[in-house]
Amino acid sequence: SSEISYLLFCDNFYYYINLNFYIVKKMSNKFEQISLKPGFMKHNGGVMFRNISDSEYEFKSSINENHLNAAGITHGGYLSALVDAGAGTAAHRSANNAPCVTISLDLKFIGASKLGDEIIGNVKILKKTKTLVFLFCELKTNDKIITSASGVWKIIKIKPSELVQGR
Repeated sequence: SSEISYLLFCDNFYYYINLNFYIVKKMSNKFEQISLKPGFMKHNGGVMFRNISDSEYEFKSSINENHLNAAGITHGGYLSALVDAGAGTAAHRSANNAPCVTISLDLKFIGASKLGDEIIGNVKILKKTKTLVFLFCELKTNDKIITSASGVWKIIKIKPSELVQGR
């Protein structure tokens, strides 16, 4: 059976309500910085992230001079890293915060962005199994798609005591 959900915004929170009209999940609509620990994405300016629903997520970053290529537009390597970080966080959240690693990431560069642009990433979880997360992602700036991506993430079954500290 299919379930229909509704989104209600009230007092700075999104509430997901199913057809029987009881609250399924409460999520903040505010972005949070996910680049808190030393590493590649923090070094590159950080990524803001938020949950939209159990299968939809959004992230954003602003383009600075370090992100530009010799032509003065955003480097494809930075856009690739941004998709990997944002979509990887979506995979992680959709897998109940289990660690996830990228297995496959296919990107298409459709448009360009420049210095000062805010890049918004939208992620849709297409399917989740016990061990894999399949998703689609688009990057937009100024309401234009600049990158589309599809990817597969592996859900890692690891005990919290086995995680590397500080990363």
